[in-house]
Amino acid sequence: MKYIFSNILKHWPFVILITILLLGQAYGDLALPKYTSDIIDTGIQNKGLEHILPEKIVKEEYEKALFLMLDDEKEKFVNSYVEDGDCYKRVDLDKKELSELDEDLLLPIVIIYQAENSDEASKYSGEMSPDMLNDDVILKIRESFTKMADTVGDNTLKAMAIAWASSCEAEAGVDVDKKQKDYLWKSCFKMIVMALLIGVAIVLVSLFSAIVGGRIGRDLREQVFTKVLSFSNAEMDKFSTASLITRNTNDIQQVQNVSTIFLRMLLYSPILGIGGIIMVCRVKAGMGWIILLAVLVVIVIVLVLLAATHKRFRLLQKQVDRINLVAREMLTGISVIRAFGREKEIEDKFDAANIDLTKTQLFVNRVMSLMMPGMFLVMYAVNILIVWVAAHKIDEGIMQVGTMTAFLTYSIQIILSFLMLSMMSVVLPRAGAAAERINEVINTDATIYDSDEAKELSDIKGVIEYRDVHFKYPNAKEDVLDGISFKAVPGTTTAIIGSTGCGKSTLVNLIPRLYDVTSGSITLDGDDIKNIKLNDLRDRIGFVPQKAVLFSGTIESNLKFGKKDATEEEIKDAANVAQASEFIDSKEEGYESLIAQGGSNVSGGQKQRLSIARAIAKAPKIYVFDDSFSALDMKTDANLRKALQDKSKDSTVIIVAQRISTILNADQILVLDEGKIVGKGTHKELLKSCDEYLEIAKSQLSEEELTGTLLGGEA
Repeated sequence: MKYIFSNILKHWPFVILITILLLGQAYGDLALPKYTSDIIDTGIQNKGLEHILPEKIVKEEYEKALFLMLDDEKEKFVNSYVEDGDCYKRVDLDKKELSELDEDLLLPIVIIYQAENSDEASKYSGEMSPDMLNDDVILKIRESFTKMADTVGDNTLKAMAIAWASSCEAEAGVDVDKKQKDYLWKSCFKMIVMALLIGVAIVLVSLFSAIVGGRIGRDLREQVFTKVLSFSNAEMDKFSTASLITRNTNDIQQVQNVSTIFLRMLLYSPILGIGGIIMVCRVKAGMGWIILLAVLVVIVIVLVLLAATHKRFRLLQKQVDRINLVAREMLTGISVIRAFGREKEIEDKFDAANIDLTKTQLFVNRVMSLMMPGMFLVMYAVNILIVWVAAHKIDEGIMQVGTMTAFLTYSIQIILSFLMLSMMSVVLPRAGAAAERINEVINTDATIYDSDEAKELSDIKGVIEYRDVHFKYPNAKEDVLDGISFKAVPGTTTAIIGSTGCGKSTLVNLIPRLYDVTSGSITLDGDDIKNIKLNDLRDRIGFVPQKAVLFSGTIESNLKFGKKDATEEEIKDAANVAQASEFIDSKEEGYESLIAQGGSNVSGGQKQRLSIARAIAKAPKIYVFDDSFSALDMKTDANLRKALQDKSKDSTVIIVAQRISTILNADQILVLDEGKIVGKGTHKELLKSCDEYLEIAKSQLSEEELTGTLLGGEA
C-alpha cells in the first residue's frame, strides 16, 4: 500500500487540488441536511421566523410582555424596539445579537405565550389585566412556568416563543404568509446552488483523479518496460515472459484503477465521516451512541472479511500469471498442437488453470459479496433505531422533526463514509499485491550494467579474446563453460561447432553481455568488455540470434532496426548479401511490405535471411551468427557465405553452426564438448586431430568428401 501512496504523492499538485475540491464537496453535502432541517423546523413549523422577537408588535402586546419580565429582561426588550405609530418596530440587529436575545428572553416570552393560550395563568391573574399583576403574581407565574420549562426541551420552548412572535406580527399587519414563502424560496435556492456546486466539484474531482490515475499507469508502464529492457537473460528467466506481461498490463491496471478510486472515494470518506461527526455533535440530539455502535459494527465486518480474503488476493495474481502463460503457449504453438492432434490435452491444461483462477475469484467475490448487504443492514437498522429514539424525544418536546431529519441524514453520511472505505477494502488488497509485484520488477537490480570505470568506444579493430572463461547459470551447480580461451581477429572467421547442449549459444551470448562470465574475462581490443559501456559494445556487434525474430512493421523498418539512418542503398546491399532480395522484390510493395508480429507471415528461411540482412545493414566490426543458417538450403547457404566473406573482410566473424558445410572454410574452428574446447584448428587439421569433430564430419559428409579432405584435396 505504501508503494501505491508514494506514486500518488508524486502528483501532489493534483492531490492538493483534489483535496480542496473534496473539502468543498463535503461542505456542501453536510450543509444540505441543515437546509432540510431549517425548511421543516423554521420554514414550515415556525412559519419562516428564525428568532423569537417579532419584527413589529402592537402596543398592547408590547406592554403586556413588559409586565411579565424582570428588570434586566425589560431593559433588553425595550432597547430592541423603537416606537412606530401604533406599533413598535424592532431595531436593526445582527444575527449574533438576535441569537443572544433568543436565549435571554426565551422564558418570559414563553410565559406570555402560555398565559395567553392556556388556563395556567388564570389561577393567578384572571384575564391577565395589567392592573391585577403585582410582583408576587409575576413571581408565582414565572415559578410555575419555570418548572414546566424544565420538563420541556429547548426546541419546543423556542417553537412556542416563535408562535407568539408570529401572532404578534400578524396582529401588527405583517404579511406572515409572504414572509414564510420568501424564506422557503430562499432556502430552496440555497439548496439548488449548493447542489450545483457539489456537482461541479464531483466532475472536477473525477477528471483530476482520472488524470492522476492515467499518469501513474503511464509512468509505471514506462518504468517497468525500461527496467525489463535493462534485464539480462538471467532476470528474464527469473520472472518469465508471461509474468512480466501480466505485471506490465493487469497489475499496473489494478494500481491505476485503485489510485483513481482512492482520490475519488477513499480520500473523501474520512472528510465526510469527520464532518458528519462534527455536525452530529452540533445537532445535540443526544443519540451519538447510535453512531458509535454502527461504526464499531462496520469496522468489525470489514476486518473479518479482510482477514478471510487477504492471502487469496496475492494468489489471484499468480493464477492470472499462470493462465496467461498457458494461453501464450497455446497461441504460439497452435500449429504444432493441431499437427499432433493435442487440442483436447491443451484444452484440459487451460481448463485446469482457468478453474483454479475461477475458484479463487469466486471465493473472494462470495466473501466480499457479504459486505454490501451487511453494510446496508447496519445502515437501515441505524435508521430504524434513530427514528424510534427520536420519536420519543419529539413526543417529549425535546427534539423537533427537522432536527431528527438532519441527524438521520448525518448518520447515513457517516455510515456511507465507512461504506466507501469498505468498498475500497475490496480492491485495495488486490491492488496492494499487484503493487508489490510491480515494485519487485522495478527494484530488481540488473546483474549486467555499466561499471563506474566503463568507457566509451571510438574506433576499434574488433579483436575478441576469451581468457580462461568460466560460466554457470544463476542457481546452477555446474559450469556450462569451463576454461574457454581463444582469440578471434578481424578479417577471419571463427566457427563453433559441437553437440546439442554443449554451450555454443551460451558462449556467443557472452560477447554482447547477455550474460556475464562467472570467472575469467572477454576482451575487445585488449579491454575487458565489462569496462566498456553496454550501448557502445552492442553498437559494434551485429548479432543474429538462434531464433530469428522480426518485429511488426515493414521489411524496411526491420532492416533499419540496427541502424536507423541506413540509406536505401545500404538496405538493398544488405538484402543482396543475405540472399533476401529475390523474395523481397517479388512482393508487390517490395521493402514496404508489411511484416506481421513475430514475422508470422514469412517463412522460416525468409525470416532468417531478413535477420541476417538486419545485422549486415548495421555494418558492425563484429558479426555473431548463432546457428543462423540452419533454415537455409545448401545453395542459399553457400551463396550467402560467399557474399558475406566479401562484405565482412575487415570484420571479425564468429559463427555457431550445426552443419560442417557452413564452416568448412573457417579460419578457426572450435569444437565444444560439455562446455570445454576439445579441438581447435581448421577443418583439415581437426579431421586429423579431433575425434569429436571427425565423428560429426562422418555423420554429415560423404566418404569421398572426407577422403578428399584428408588427402589434401578440396572438400
